[in-house]
Amino acid sequence: MKITVTVIKADIGSIGGHICPSRRLLARVAEYVADQSSGLIIDSHVGCTGDDIAILFSHQQGISSEKVHKLAWDAFVAGTETAKEQGLYGAGQDLLKDAFSGNVKGMGPAVAELEFEERPNEPFLLFAADKTDPGAYNLPLYLSFADPMHNSGLILSPSMNRGFTFAIMDVSHTEADRVIELNAPEELYDIAALLRDPERFVVESVRSRNNGEVAASISTTRLHNIAGKYTGKDDPVMLVRVQGAFPATGEVLSPFSIGHYVAGFMRGSHTGPLMPVKKSTPTSFFDGPPIVSCLAFCVHQGKFTEAVDAFDHPYWDHIRDKVSRKATEIRRQGFFGSAMLPYSELEYGGIVEKMKRIEQGFVDRKTTELVEH
Repeated sequence: MKITVTVIKADIGSIGGHICPSRRLLARVAEYVADQSSGLIIDSHVGCTGDDIAILFSHQQGISSEKVHKLAWDAFVAGTETAKEQGLYGAGQDLLKDAFSGNVKGMGPAVAELEFEERPNEPFLLFAADKTDPGAYNLPLYLSFADPMHNSGLILSPSMNRGFTFAIMDVSHTEADRVIELNAPEELYDIAALLRDPERFVVESVRSRNNGEVAASISTTRLHNIAGKYTGKDDPVMLVRVQGAFPATGEVLSPFSIGHYVAGFMRGSHTGPLMPVKKSTPTSFFDGPPIVSCLAFCVHQGKFTEAVDAFDHPYWDHIRDKVSRKATEIRRQGFFGSAMLPYSELEYGGIVEKMKRIEQGFVDRKTTELVEH
């Protein structure tokens, strides 16, 4: 059976600032999806990470289906009305356009989609991150699909012996989608050279070179490229198929034990370690730290099993303790140096205007003046 799995995610309002959506808001989005999806959607799941709501669909409408994307958009619009009624912070924050125009890409919400012929058993993972941007997945994808230190299947499994193709997007190029495809392992160093700059180069998808099937899909939208100003961090989603010709679930989860440093945290303008968290975890310390959740599913004839929380295990409690210490230490450095993003990535307009004003006070000192002093 050929199906499409789509996840669309947006921040449309939260309690107490950037913490989490209200139960009533979540219920309204889920209710709208259930009421309006008959004949269009096979199955759905609604959940949250931090202050973002993610809607997961299975359907047979294909990638970038106008009907499916509109259903999600309308559900977020309905939820925004509830957020406004409750006086939630940032109601409708990620809905950057006034009206739906055929596809949510470029309208604010994050979207990732996979289309495939179902295997007899079809497990996949849904990752949802908050207070960070799409480049946060670069390192975990590199390690789980190209590094045998994390993915032993690259050595042991004949179904992965040819490696994977990475489609990488230059997200700073706003005129059109600018993408390059590179093969691992032959072009591993080229892949690394790009992925080291997660603010510009982002993995869009990964495909198996053994069977040609898509293995992973990642949202690549950067909100400030749409709005022309800071409206929130991009809070990316990712779908990853696992087992068989793809990495095992544990091989995909393994890199998240690093707690690698990513862009995000407070005002989207700092550096912090990515913390793997349990489902429905709110944000807290310094509007963070940057967090990522992972729900594991199987899908059969388009129907989802119940979701299993992949990071709800005693091992990940240990990782969260480690990441907490890393987050505390880098935040002690405040605004200085690498603790805050470089000037080119600072997204709040205040410092841009401040630097313009300060710039006017600089003068070119002549060599003679320097000698006289």
